[in-house]
Amino acid sequence: MKKWKPITFENNKIPVWLSKIAPIEINAISFACFVFCRGKLSDTTRQHETTHFQQQLELLFVFQWILYGLFYLYGLLKYRNGEKAYYQIPFEQEAYDHQDTPNYLLKRKRYSWWKYKV
Repeated sequence: MKKWKPITFENNKIPVWLSKIAPIEINAISFACFVFCRGKLSDTTRQHETTHFQQQLELLFVFQWILYGLFYLYGLLKYRNGEKAYYQIPFEQEAYDHQDTPNYLLKRKRYSWWKYKV
């Protein structure tokens, strides 16, 4: 499963539409086995979104989405700031920390996001 990659859609409008309601400007988003990117997918963004894909796989997709929402709500209550709440989500912390780490996805241990604090 570590070598599994999501199906990518470049030059897609979904990130543009979601940015209108999100606390940040969305360049790309991973949902199930798909990644939607507003432009061309860079290597850094590809690794970031593939990390999310791996997180979703290990939590059978739906549980990652539930936890993601709960972590965001907790951060929103704690920080009173949507952008800060987003960056404090453990899934995002792992993805941002390792988006430039070569071969991270091959070496990544399952549930690596667990070590991050909200």
